[in-house]
Amino acid sequence: MRPEPLLRFAPFQHSTHVFSVAELALHISSTLEHDPVLSDVWLRGDVTNVSRSPAGHYYFTLKDDQAQLRAVLFRGSAFNSPVMPANGLALVAHGEIHLYERNSTCELVADLLFPEGVGLAQIQGERLYRQLESEGLFEHSRKRPLPRLPKRIGIVSSERGAVIHDLLTILNRRFPLAEVIFLPCPVQGPGAAAAMARGVSRLARWQRDGHGLDVLVVARGGGSDDDLAAFNDERLARAIFASPVPVVSAVGHETNLTLSDLVADVRAPTPSAAAELLTPDRATLRRDIANLQRRARQAIQQQLNQRRRAVTDLASRLNALGPSATLARGYAIVQAHGHILHNATAVSSGDSLQIRLQHGQLTSTVDSVEPEA
Repeated sequence: MRPEPLLRFAPFQHSTHVFSVAELALHISSTLEHDPVLSDVWLRGDVTNVSRSPAGHYYFTLKDDQAQLRAVLFRGSAFNSPVMPANGLALVAHGEIHLYERNSTCELVADLLFPEGVGLAQIQGERLYRQLESEGLFEHSRKRPLPRLPKRIGIVSSERGAVIHDLLTILNRRFPLAEVIFLPCPVQGPGAAAAMARGVSRLARWQRDGHGLDVLVVARGGGSDDDLAAFNDERLARAIFASPVPVVSAVGHETNLTLSDLVADVRAPTPSAAAELLTPDRATLRRDIANLQRRARQAIQQQLNQRRRAVTDLASRLNALGPSATLARGYAIVQAHGHILHNATAVSSGDSLQIRLQHGQLTSTVDSVEPEA
């Protein structure tokens, strides 16, 4: 009886591609890049084998009791990372897994490092802050001034509580000429951030009779960090950034800044303070108008005085050239037939002449006419 072969080969069911080493490494690398977990991974571990290149890149290893993984923090990411790797440091790293095809080794390409013990919510908030900062959402140069005399003011806030009441009361007292467009929405709890983001986008582009808002307010009262979570939401921050009109963030929580405060054109410590910032005081306006009227009267009087001095000078010059001044110098004005005489040939012998002197008038008769040679 023939013995069984040591190896059995199954018949080919379909064509099989034989990878080169480079092809397989590229396939693995592509698979890693498209894995949503490995492209956005949070990793906890202890730091060992830290080295820093002359270019400013950090190379290190993250390990626990059972495994280890090489990691790198490039110089550009190191500028924004809260901590730098150090031997023995326990930390939480964020980044993506990358395969280097040349030696087929996996590595964590980190972009943020946090000391271990920091809560995940704080880590994610810090990461979002740094992302928005790198995109220029907090840049002061892009912030716009508030209108001095707003005609239409939009408000995104809760319809419940004292916030909207305080805002409307102060706005009406200080500047009742302004029209208020109010869009109520929740300001905390599930769905609040999305609702406020939609409200900001809607009001910012609202128009009537071809005119929109002059300024927009996002407001709520104070509260705990959890209560203010919606104002640290990326959706609301980006809606404020995209607003075509200036936005005031009025969150009544002065100790901590929210992302909405940082992105908004102006941050008010409370909703009431926002109303004060948005509107001029009627008494102040009256004083300003009175001052403008006084300055206008002074300017007009000054112009009149200057014109009077100019008219006096012109009158003196005209008098110097006028007939009275000429007569005063010993000259006479001769008239014939009701007209001033310029040419001797205009009269004949026997015509009557009227001669005007500086003092009085003479009547004479022409004896002879001697034309100009």
